[in-house]
Amino acid sequence: MRLAVSCIFGAFVVALVIAAIISSRSDKPIGPTLTRLQIAFLIPLIGNMIIIMSGRYFYSLTGYYIYFIGMDIAVYRVLIFTMEYCELNWPIKYLKHLVWTLIAIDGIQYALNPFTHHAFTLQAIKVYGFNYYLNVTYAGQNYHRIICYGIFTIALLLSIYKLVKSPKIYRERYLVLTVAMILSCLMETFYIFSRTPMDISMTAFATFGMLAFYLSLYYRPLKVLDRMLGNIISELNESIFFFDVSGKCLWANEPAMDLVKVSGEDYEVARERLAEEFGDYTNSGDSWAVKKFVGETQEPRFYNLELRALSDDKGRETGKFLRVRDNTDEQVKIQREIYSATHDRLTGLFTKEYFYELIGETLKENPGKKYYIIFVDVNNFKIVNDVFGMDFGDQALKEIAIWIEESSKKTWVYGRLGGDTFGALVPVEDFDQERVEKELTNFVVKDRNKEHHLLIHLGLYKVTEEKLDVSVMFDRAHLAINRIKEDFNTHIAYYDDNIRQSVVKEQLLATQISEAIETRQIVPYLQPIVDSHGTVLGAEALARWIHPTEGFLSPASFIPVLERNGMIADVDLHIWRCACEILKQWHEKGIDRFLSINISPKDFFFMNVPDTLIKLVKEYGISPKSLRVEITETAMIGDADSRMNDIQKLRDNGFIIEMDDFGSGYSSLNLLQDMPVDVLKIDMAFLRKAEDSQKAEMILYNIIAMAKDLEITSLTEGVESLYQFEHLSRMGCKLFQGYHFSKPLPLEEFEEYCRINAES
Repeated sequence: MRLAVSCIFGAFVVALVIAAIISSRSDKPIGPTLTRLQIAFLIPLIGNMIIIMSGRYFYSLTGYYIYFIGMDIAVYRVLIFTMEYCELNWPIKYLKHLVWTLIAIDGIQYALNPFTHHAFTLQAIKVYGFNYYLNVTYAGQNYHRIICYGIFTIALLLSIYKLVKSPKIYRERYLVLTVAMILSCLMETFYIFSRTPMDISMTAFATFGMLAFYLSLYYRPLKVLDRMLGNIISELNESIFFFDVSGKCLWANEPAMDLVKVSGEDYEVARERLAEEFGDYTNSGDSWAVKKFVGETQEPRFYNLELRALSDDKGRETGKFLRVRDNTDEQVKIQREIYSATHDRLTGLFTKEYFYELIGETLKENPGKKYYIIFVDVNNFKIVNDVFGMDFGDQALKEIAIWIEESSKKTWVYGRLGGDTFGALVPVEDFDQERVEKELTNFVVKDRNKEHHLLIHLGLYKVTEEKLDVSVMFDRAHLAINRIKEDFNTHIAYYDDNIRQSVVKEQLLATQISEAIETRQIVPYLQPIVDSHGTVLGAEALARWIHPTEGFLSPASFIPVLERNGMIADVDLHIWRCACEILKQWHEKGIDRFLSINISPKDFFFMNVPDTLIKLVKEYGISPKSLRVEITETAMIGDADSRMNDIQKLRDNGFIIEMDDFGSGYSSLNLLQDMPVDVLKIDMAFLRKAEDSQKAEMILYNIIAMAKDLEITSLTEGVESLYQFEHLSRMGCKLFQGYHFSKPLPLEEFEEYCRINAES
């Protein structure tokens, strides 16, 4: 379209130049005036070509200035030409001065526009995939239009006056000129009010210039004008229909006839087809614009329809023209962009943001209706990706999305929250728990030769606070899943007040952690570690919270909370520092004991563990061997290589490394092969099994023997009886810990326990 319009403009430029040359050589008195008119029309035409073809801001801005100043000159030359062509001997001297003054003011205000931006600015848009700068009109531009329209209107009135006053035989030449001026004015008006990006009205002004040339030098009948104007409209890609006052179709361009699938010039059939396709709009008002969708099933099309009324100089309607533009490609692109912005690329479900928005709208539109917010989570989905690959994982997510869609009803709203989580808003009466449990019990994903059973959990929150943020609702539904996280037989859990109270309590405790550390409410309790003779060699430092109002808090009531919110790192660092203080005190008293400190997996995410511990022992002037480091095998999950490097760095700096809870996991032997370990702590739960199972006892014996062969010290925790202590000693275990010796004790009680132990 851009190239086509530019070519048309270029053709007019060539035609106007030729006309100007011919006019300058004409012997007729009107020749010089006609030459100036052709040259005047060249200026805005060239300005428009620059605007259309450049696609760059500076060139487009230059084009607009050429165009606007050129229009001032052009309408002035139209006025002078009209007066001379119509042979009006009015005193034009004063009119000339007035017009030039107004144009000079217009030129000045355009000169100021780069600084004041009072006339117009440019707005970047896309037209047929090409950069285009559309002018945004302000007061100065309106002044320009008033001047141009005013001068042009004077010229038009003079032409009409001459048309009315002339004898009938001479009216045709003035009629043609008047019609051309009206058409130019209409097209310019249409361009202004329709905000059409490209100003095709310049083709009408250029045509007017050519008609003026033609009429002035080579007068022809009216049919010539009809043909020329028809050719202009025929060149357009849009469909144009012209109707008389009765609604009869007088003419249509080629795209219009193709639109209604009519050949030849059977315009009445074209009108009937037009009415069948779009409705009979020819009698529905003077001027309007509508958007029309055609085709409900196959190949839908989108059209913009604009109707404009034509009238004579007395305001009487002379006909109408209908403009039909196929807007399908643009609409399809817009709809595709909207879909991409609101739908998840992998599953086709709503995106989280749009999903939340729809939930808010649904709750607002249905006040009082009972709904469930459902959080859908796949348990251990990371393992699916790791074991079966990303493609299989994507297929699993697609099948979950399909299951949600097939299970849903029209009243449901559902979407993907991200990763392996989905969500839904479901009316309470529509949720069939029994059916869902049954379907999730055997939810198997198959892809070629791969097959895996997915454990899917649903957390349900019954909406009781409709104004609550949607994200908070899903947080509550998610919290409900924690109850059944490791349950393979139950798939649905409901959020209730107990969960809420637990969350509130957790949040309250989390807000008090910093103060508890600062005021030493959280202190280390020491659980003795003894050798095979029962002599206390050291202890494990365990965090205990002596709350000012709640009293002694069980570790189970706050440690899991700290693990979840990451504040365990702050507490661990505090306990490490306390352990260093105790070791320093013992060292100054000549007491040779060690303390074991625990390292949480979260600690590695919030601090550099090796550097922190090395700095602490240097700060307190204690031996690294007296501060033993306990690490569980779960700390190795996720980034085993990095953790191995951290542990090796600690060991290289003199720290003794203990593997805690050995036997509770499934990868202990693999880790034992690679992990630099000095002490192996055998899990207490495994010890209990050894009392009742000969197989378990044999495994325990071999673990202790294996540790001895690897030159690793074995330490059994959870020793609760003399029998266990003696039995483990006979097996070769070197160190012991448990309630048989002592529960975890405050520092003063631990030191008293050690004193009594040493004396016995």
